[in-house]
Amino acid sequence: MLTADLTAALATAIAGPRPTSLPSPSQGVWYLGPIPLRAYALCILAGVAVAVWWTDKRYRARGGGAEQVLDVALLSVPIGILGARAYHVITSPDAYFGPDGDPVRIVQIWNGGLGIWGGVAAGLAAAAWLLHRRRLRPAPLFDAAAPALLVAQAIGRVGNWFNQELFGGPTTLPWGLQIDAAHRPKGYAPGTLFHPTFLYEALWNLAGAAALVALDRRLRARGGASGGRVLWAYLVVYTLGRVWIEGLRVDEAQIVLGVRLNVWTSILVMVVGVIGFLVTSRRGPSDQIHRTAQDAPAPGAGDPTAPAPGAKDTSHETADSGENPVTTLPT
Repeated sequence: MLTADLTAALATAIAGPRPTSLPSPSQGVWYLGPIPLRAYALCILAGVAVAVWWTDKRYRARGGGAEQVLDVALLSVPIGILGARAYHVITSPDAYFGPDGDPVRIVQIWNGGLGIWGGVAAGLAAAAWLLHRRRLRPAPLFDAAAPALLVAQAIGRVGNWFNQELFGGPTTLPWGLQIDAAHRPKGYAPGTLFHPTFLYEALWNLAGAAALVALDRRLRARGGASGGRVLWAYLVVYTLGRVWIEGLRVDEAQIVLGVRLNVWTSILVMVVGVIGFLVTSRRGPSDQIHRTAQDAPAPGAGDPTAPAPGAKDTSHETADSGENPVTTLPT
């Protein structure tokens, strides 16, 4: 008996301690009477709220007007969500139109399935349209929003944890993710741990947001301008992480030439980001809030946002107040 106990103890010492793991939430929905409160939706809303608040502070530090960011958000956020859902449905059609698919699931956004590329494209397009109508240049607001978008995406990824979705392949790392039997892919034994790709992407996004803030400060130092380059850098930073994180995932996806479609999309968006950054840099970036006088109509002539004749234009008071726009930029 003593020999057996010593042998077992020695084997445990050689093997080392059992690895720890990251548990998945036991539930992702709570009910307030008949009203369901879904963690996935709450995470998205929390990310949007943080992004709007931080973008507003950064935009005002550039001389942007009050309420502009909120107005843009009220239009671009719902359109962005629709775009994100459309991208997911188009690139993952089997769940909705395949042999076991159900088109009714298209409207069930609370079950997950938002494609970031469709959301960013639709949201930015809606924002650019509104800013154009208000005779405002989009670059300053987009640069203000870029790091905030990454923070919002990091918060939103926590919703995937509650839904137990979009995780990676098996791993023996100490932070391996536990997945319930109802969500575990076929072919994996009970007790298998998986890469928590939601956590990888959230951490990558937070680090990327810090990098974009540092880049923005550097571009704007000594009277310089970011002029849209922070947004282009956002595309590059995010896709650099998405390429390797996407390669870890085991959820079903469209495969093109042996590679997941989102990997190809990430590479394409990364190239666009690099080209956009270089072209903007060579063109001579500007952080001017309003469009040029050549493009703008006469004050009060069909432009509801233009100052009336003789009225004081306060849109540049921050820039004219003598404050250094670099040191006052929120971080």
